[in-house]
Amino acid sequence: MVDFAQARRVMVDGQLRTFDVNDIPLLDAMDTVPRECFVLPGREELAYIDQDVPVSDGADRRYMLAPMILARMIQALEVDAGERVLDVACGRGYASAVFRELGATVTALEADEALAAAARQSLAAAGAGDVAVVTGALDRGYAGNAPYDAILINGSVEVRPEALLQQLAEGGRLICVKGRGRAARITLYVRSGDAFGERSLFEAAAPLLPAFVPEPGFVF
Repeated sequence: MVDFAQARRVMVDGQLRTFDVNDIPLLDAMDTVPRECFVLPGREELAYIDQDVPVSDGADRRYMLAPMILARMIQALEVDAGERVLDVACGRGYASAVFRELGATVTALEADEALAAAARQSLAAAGAGDVAVVTGALDRGYAGNAPYDAILINGSVEVRPEALLQQLAEGGRLICVKGRGRAARITLYVRSGDAFGERSLFEAAAPLLPAFVPEPGFVF
């Protein structure tokens, strides 16, 4: 039987600390949140592997991002206790639980109500039932709880997430994986008035989110 507490410790020491994750509250949060609660039932042994893990089936499959990629993204957001966070394409809610452990007020967005219901169940099982799980088009965000101090997109995008950027508070940050394949990079946006600074941080790959793919043009 898997010792999940030991698996979390190995993840933190062997995957996160060795990948330039050095924020102590974040390391503590990821050593606390039971990642095994956020995978598909029966696949708990996959929770701590160093790769993306599918957390839903079907054509528009959702993934829980690899621990070291997710940790670097959350670390770059520099979330403080009391800040408002929007977790886009939350899957079963793992990143939302980590943000909550950091003291944030979290809104978790999913496109499918069945997956949102699974997220509510997983979050409750992990002691994070106060995360607000909502449904809607991922590329439109969730204006009802805006503005947000930080937004995480759990996947790769090919278009600038304009609607989400507009839901940032002054000084708010949005992070995502931009591009696909070898060209993909973690990208951080920061709001200043009506302008948005954009900074490429490091190379990383993540599953593509169809909601953030440009519509095909006319072919002549």
